[in-house]
Amino acid sequence: MSRSVRTSPEGSGRGLCEAYDTALLDLDGVVYAGGNAIAHAVESLATARAGGMHLAYVTNNALRTPDAVAEHLTELGIPTTAHDVITSAQAVARLIAEQVPSGARVLVIGGEGLRVALRERGLEPVESAEDDPAAVVQGFGGPELPWGRFAEACYAIARGVPWFASNTDLTIPGARGIAPGNGAAVEVVRIATGAEPQVAGKPLPPMHRETILRTGAQRPLVVGDRLDTDIEGAFNGEVDSLLVLTGVTDGARLLAAPPQHRPTYVDADLRGLLTGQPEVSADGNGGFRCGGWTATAGEERLELAGDGAAADGLRALCAAAWTAGGEKGCELDSEKALARLGW
Repeated sequence: MSRSVRTSPEGSGRGLCEAYDTALLDLDGVVYAGGNAIAHAVESLATARAGGMHLAYVTNNALRTPDAVAEHLTELGIPTTAHDVITSAQAVARLIAEQVPSGARVLVIGGEGLRVALRERGLEPVESAEDDPAAVVQGFGGPELPWGRFAEACYAIARGVPWFASNTDLTIPGARGIAPGNGAAVEVVRIATGAEPQVAGKPLPPMHRETILRTGAQRPLVVGDRLDTDIEGAFNGEVDSLLVLTGVTDGARLLAAPPQHRPTYVDADLRGLLTGQPEVSADGNGGFRCGGWTATAGEERLELAGDGAAADGLRALCAAAWTAGGEKGCELDSEKALARLGW
């Protein structure tokens, strides 16, 4: 993927599962939501796998172990092994291991996924600032994480112990809606200490490095639902990306995206892995055409004319918005145009 400013989604004459050797799939909002499989995910992934695409699951959620994630996916009908799962806990454990002695103690503010990842790197998880930790690591601990755990982190950080965070996602999607993520918990410790953590998860390089090391992907495609983690992570790693609209990103956020948040491809759900992607072309009159739709950028709003598949209309709107926005996000009103598409 070029670092030049993207002004339109790309097309592909081949199915994406044929054009790329490995799909690096986010989980929450892409494969499942609230523990339940998202519509079309199970069958789409089965077809992609049968066609020879390697499927790897890359999540910023550090709570569960790779074994637990693999078991859950298998129960949903997506056969998976722990080796197919890469977590931000693994990425942050490697980052810590590169900076502290082997066997060092690490104060854990989070769940079992962090503890397992630290032991894999030869580090010893501990529970208290009084255990003389060489580092503090913070990851998503679920809704039952006691408030006192944040205090333990603060005590250690105030003594000069280096602080690491698995990720800083402010929110996480669930069955009942959007809930606070690890980033919200990190903010609690940041406010109390004034310190800044080293962060490993998407969209930062340590997570991309961990993913490539564990998968051996030669031509990976990042598949995600978040612009500020999945898509920006692909941008930082200089690899292509597919945004699916089954999670936290809606049409308005996509159209307003700055360059680092603009995906290579856009589709409604994981069925987009199986098909080619239609071209978006300039119509010679300042508009952009995809399928039966034509989108233009007016003085105050984005305009959409025509008919056809909703995803094609969204792709045309992306081209109009991203071209108008240039190196910044597009600020034109998109509400009416998106309403025509059901977004």
